[in-house]
Amino acid sequence: MAALFVLRGRCPLAAAALALAVTAGACGADDDFSLPEWDAPGQNARVGDIMIRYAHVAEPRGRPWQPGSDVPAYVWLYNKGGEADRLLGADTPNAASVDIVDSDGKRLTDGVELPANQLVQLEPGKTHLMLRDVREVIRGGDFMKFTLRFEDAGSITFNIQSQIPAYDESPSPTR
Repeated sequence: MAALFVLRGRCPLAAAALALAVTAGACGADDDFSLPEWDAPGQNARVGDIMIRYAHVAEPRGRPWQPGSDVPAYVWLYNKGGEADRLLGADTPNAASVDIVDSDGKRLTDGVELPANQLVQLEPGKTHLMLRDVREVIRGGDFMKFTLRFEDAGSITFNIQSQIPAYDESPSPTR
């Protein structure tokens, strides 16, 4: 009876592993390339073999981003192609320029390599995008046009949103 319990406990795990294997095996077919399969906030897009997910402007801290500010933007990029690609740059009419920067804020002029069949996360504390000298106030929830340029996949323009602030709900020191 104990052996049967152990077997039953492993069945869901085995079923999950089988489902993952079947899903991973199907990833090579273009028909199976579906954006809704990723469950994360942010804007989605696709260009060529590049899946773009969780694209957003960082949430404003305390007040909206002001004209002249440098504002971080984040995105996950998954290259489902058989060959590496490269993120070359980005543009938005809402800023003077968009730089690709390292974790220290230093501009990277060679872009970001996107190895085949790998996820690259442009996130806080890592390489990410920086909107330089924003031209107007950006509030949490605002949308803006954004273009990403890739070496092989080409360019895509889509709307990204400024993340809505999640403020600390702890008691105020004045209460």
